[in-house]
Formats: sequence, C-alpha cells, structure tokens
Amino acid sequence: QVQLVESGGGLVQPGGSLRLSCAASIRTFNTYAVGWFRQAPGKGREFVACISWSGGTTYYADSVKGRFTISRDNAKNSVYLQMNSLKPEDTAVYYCAAGNFNYRESISASDEQYENWGQGTQVTVSS
Repeated sequence: QVQLVESGGGLVQPGGSLRLSCAASIRTFNTYAVGWFRQAPGKGREFVACISWSGGTTYYADSVKGRFTISRDNAKNSVYLQMNSLKPEDTAVYYCAAGNFNYRESISASDEQYENWGQGTQVTVSS
C-alpha cells in the first residue's frame, strides 16, 4: 500500500499558475506510474495527466495539453503537476494516483488501473 499526499492547491485568478505536488510514502515509488485526475462539483472523475516509472513517457488530456506539465523526482518520491494558464473550468479537486505497472514506460489514463489514491487538493480558478 502506497500512501500519497497532495499539496499545492489553492485559489488563483484565471491565467495564473499553480504547482501541485504528490508525495509518496514508499521507497520503491520509482516502480510506480502516476496519474493526476480531477473531479469538479457534480461531475465524474476526469483524467488529467500521467507519467511512467522513469518519467520518460507522459500523456495529457486534450483539455490541458500545452498548459499543464507532469514531472517526477524519484529521489524525492514525488510527482508534480505544473499548471499554467489556468481557466475557471480547471476548478476541481485534484487527486494523484499510483499504479504498479509491469513496464517502466507503461502509463494509463484509466482510473481503474491505479490502486493507490491520495486525499485530493482543491484548485479554484476564479476572479
């Protein structure tokens, strides 16, 4: 079981930036792929971005491509989501999730593939 803790959420104006962090409790975090998902009020959970073990493979939802960047620092057991040019429709609770996939470059946009989840951090984009 991997414990994940998200941080970095908050209130930001449209066009602003935030950097979310996801810290893991396990030393072998470098064998887990990580995904970021979000859930807005009254909506289902939505895929945002994911990254492979090595960090060499990433994938983004079309809605955030070119604005968000996912990265990881395995030495710090952490994954980050840099969010730029934020829009009101980015408002949601953001969750990180970790999955123990078989191959170092494996990734997934499906929340069903991830067995470990954080508690979420609120991001609100409003003027």
